[in-house]
Amino acid sequence: MARKTQISKEVILETALKMLIRDGYSAVNIKTLSKEIGCSTQPLVWHFDNMEGLRKALADYALAYANKKMCPSADSAVNAFEQVGQAYIKIALYEPNLFQFVFLNGSGSYPMGNASMLTDDKDHAELIKMIAGEFQITEQMAGQYLQNTVIYTHGLATFIATGMMSMPEKEIMALINQAGNNFLIQAGVPSDKITQSCEDK
Repeated sequence: MARKTQISKEVILETALKMLIRDGYSAVNIKTLSKEIGCSTQPLVWHFDNMEGLRKALADYALAYANKKMCPSADSAVNAFEQVGQAYIKIALYEPNLFQFVFLNGSGSYPMGNASMLTDDKDHAELIKMIAGEFQITEQMAGQYLQNTVIYTHGLATFIATGMMSMPEKEIMALINQAGNNFLIQAGVPSDKITQSCEDK
């Protein structure tokens, strides 16, 4: 008797992620996913019980995939923050279904709340301290800069991912850069210091 092929959880989630990116979350269900993999529905039910279990696992898997894309490499706090914003925009631009699922449709894997969550977040709090030190401004002003930039970038990315706005990547990045510089000026950073920081990239 032939041995049954074992379908791992990783294979299922990777295939589900590819379907999500390609077709959108509404196209992913136990039946369509098993067909995409080329197996019965049994391995999916065995690993995840039902569609709700699969959705929760896919939400975490998709968020980890998105976060990996947004991992910065710059030494400067502001430059690293900018790299994250650019990666965020690129996900909205080139993988809009992923962006909508992770950041817009309440997948449950991304934190939600009011604007203060941006400055209260543990990782953001550390970044705010670094930005304040880099530009010699107060942490309150650095926090305001971060909050304004995140809100602006998210709004622009939402327009792009939902098809409400269509622009070349270069123009989008120029808008983000201009807005970020303006928010730094609002935070009390002299424009010549911002220019110097840009030249150091």
